[in-house]
Amino acid sequence: MNLWETDPEIAEAIRGELRRQEEEIILIASENYVSPAVLEAMGSVFTNKYAEGYPGKRFYRGCQWMDRAESLARERSRDLFGAEHANVQPHSGSQANMAVYFAMLAPGDTILSMNLDHGGHLTHGHKINFSGKLYNVVSYGVDPDTEMIDYDQAARLAREYKPRMIVAGASAYPRIINFDRFREIADDVGAYLMADIAHIAGLVAAGYHPDPIPLCEFVTMTNHKTLRGPRGGMVLCREEFGKVIDRNVFPGIQGGPLMHVIAAKAVALKEAQQPEFKEYQRQIILNAAALGETLKSKGFRLVSGGSDNHLLLVDLRNKGISGKVVALALERAGICCNRNLIPFDPSPASKTSGIRLGTPAVTTRGMKAEEMKLIGSWIGEVVENIDDEKAIARIKMETAELTKDFPVYSHLKN
Repeated sequence: MNLWETDPEIAEAIRGELRRQEEEIILIASENYVSPAVLEAMGSVFTNKYAEGYPGKRFYRGCQWMDRAESLARERSRDLFGAEHANVQPHSGSQANMAVYFAMLAPGDTILSMNLDHGGHLTHGHKINFSGKLYNVVSYGVDPDTEMIDYDQAARLAREYKPRMIVAGASAYPRIINFDRFREIADDVGAYLMADIAHIAGLVAAGYHPDPIPLCEFVTMTNHKTLRGPRGGMVLCREEFGKVIDRNVFPGIQGGPLMHVIAAKAVALKEAQQPEFKEYQRQIILNAAALGETLKSKGFRLVSGGSDNHLLLVDLRNKGISGKVVALALERAGICCNRNLIPFDPSPASKTSGIRLGTPAVTTRGMKAEEMKLIGSWIGEVVENIDDEKAIARIKMETAELTKDFPVYSHLKN
């Protein structure tokens, strides 16, 4: 029996989500569309197999094809990023970070990382997250004038608190990260350096962002953002740390790996090795720049003045509207984004003074600068007509018409 016969309610939910992904303009910076090949691997019979352990060292029999798939994923990740060791088993970027912390830190050790309110991530030490509960976290942030990372502040804090680990990386930072400077700071105080490149992994792989691999003991990432793979994470590290990282992924924090996801990671990593992937990453950056320029022409203020990567952080204070209100209105207009804190935000996280916009998903659809200008204009119209539901409904019709020209999964429609 197929899904429609077995569980029509879940089948309808999946169909509805397919329709939403096709009909909405997705500007969430941490989302993307995987290829049909990645989808196929994700839905394969690999989901049936328990494969605790690693290739050649499994706790269950019958893992010969699991070993093949995971070995390919590890090999491709090492080749793509030029890493000495790769662990592709983490179920998420958060668990990739957890594995590094558990491998190298003891509870109570000090971590120096980016303030969540300035663009960092929950797993970089927020008090409600395991990282903030287990470790002593000191946060660096951005300069209030430039809204770019204050490396001098990070250096001062490192000298004062002597962290055992420094985390370089962000989830809402639109500029280049200077990993060379972080290496200098880490060396000055004898700290390990971990780069969390969850958002920029695809840009790094394609050479459009400075490479942290030669500079860091550890590099963690997700697969599902600019890398355009399935949801999941990876840890790259120097060979000397390979065994301790592997032990802390399994059996340290996880049991059996999700082999269907690992197979899909391998597919995405192969896709990222193709010449067209580099052009795709270049277009992501061009699209972010075009969208940013359009928004500035409509009177929006961009945090730090613009973007070097795939995302934009929009300060809405001059518009007098919260990020929550704008995100909800844009969704009604067929444009999906998320509210986001801006540096030194006077509003709480439940409201925020900003929104975060990203271009990976629309670039996957084939959209370019002209479409970014159109989308930017629609965002301006929504904000200017925030209480006019007729205007928002009209824009919804226009966004739906645009998406028809850029289908994603035509083979899944019925």
